[in-house]
Amino acid sequence: MTYEPEFDSQLAALLPALEGYVPRGLTVEDLGRFRLMSTVAPEDLIGDAPVDCSDHVIPGHQGGEIEVSVIRRRGANRPGPGILCIHGGGMIMGNRFAGMRPAVDWALQHDAVCVTVEYRLAPEHPAPIGVEDCYEALCWMSSAAGKIGMDTSPPVIFGGSGGGGLAAGVALLARDRDGPRLRGQLLQCPMLDDRDVTASTLRQDGVGVWDRVSNRTAWDAILGERRGGNDVDAAMAPARATDLSNLPPTFIDVGAEEVFRDEAVAFAQAIWAAGGNCELHVWGGAFHGFYDIAPQSDIARACLDTRDAWLARLLRS
Repeated sequence: MTYEPEFDSQLAALLPALEGYVPRGLTVEDLGRFRLMSTVAPEDLIGDAPVDCSDHVIPGHQGGEIEVSVIRRRGANRPGPGILCIHGGGMIMGNRFAGMRPAVDWALQHDAVCVTVEYRLAPEHPAPIGVEDCYEALCWMSSAAGKIGMDTSPPVIFGGSGGGGLAAGVALLARDRDGPRLRGQLLQCPMLDDRDVTASTLRQDGVGVWDRVSNRTAWDAILGERRGGNDVDAAMAPARATDLSNLPPTFIDVGAEEVFRDEAVAFAQAIWAAGGNCELHVWGGAFHGFYDIAPQSDIARACLDTRDAWLARLLRS
C-alpha cells in the first residue's frame, strides 16, 4: 500500500510548485543540475547585511586544501563566540554559502564568529574525506581564534541535513581524538544512518523533498560498496556509534514526515541513554528542510524560534 504523508497544510500547498526544483528521486545523473542549483554566491547570502566575510585556504584531509569563510559583524571590536557551520546537500552538493543565512543572523545577534567550510563532496571525495575536512576546519578555527576574533570559549558546531551528519561526526572525532572541545552541537534534520532500514525512510519513497531514492543515491556516493555493511565508521555515519557519552549539549530537530525522522530520534535517545544532554523536537507534518524552503510558514517560524532560543541559552551559559 502506498504511504500518504500527512503534510502540514501550509507546506503541502507549496509542493506542486517545487516539482523539479527539489531533489526527490535524485540519481547520479541528476547531480550536476542540482549542484548548480545548490551553489550560492557569498553576495547572494549576505546581501546588504552589515557583516564582513573573509576567505581562507586551510589544510584539509591528507594534505588537501579547502576553503573556509569567516562571517563576522562589521565593526565588531571584541571577541565573540565561535560557530562552525557545515552546509547541507547530502554531502554530495551545495557549497559553503548554501543554507548559511543562520551564520549571518548569529553574527548580528550574538556577535558570533561563524566559520563555514567548503568540505570536499562525494562521490569524487568519498568518506571519510568530508568529515575529516570538517574536523580540520574545527582544528583551524580553534588554533586561529585570536586572528579571526573568536573568544576563548569552545565553539558550537552547526549543520543541517548532510551537514548535520557531518557535524555529529566531527563531534565524535573531537571526543575520541581529544581534539578541540565543543560548547554544543546543533543538528537540524541530520543525515546519520546509511542502512536504509527505518520506518521513516521506507515510507518516504517518492514523496516529499528528499526521499529514500535520494538518500540511497547520496550514501552510495559517500560510502560506495561499504553502504549498509559492517565496514562503516561512526564518524562517517553517526547512527553507527555505540557510545554517545561525553558529547556536548545537543539540539536536534527533524520533520515528522521525512526520511531522517527515526534516525534523529534514535540518536537523541542514545545520547540520553549515555547520560547526555539533548533537546529533541519532531515537527509534525514537516518535510525535509521545511525551515529553509518555507521560512514564513507557521511551523517553520516555530522551529526557527525554538532553535535560536536554544542557541541563545547555550551562549549565555
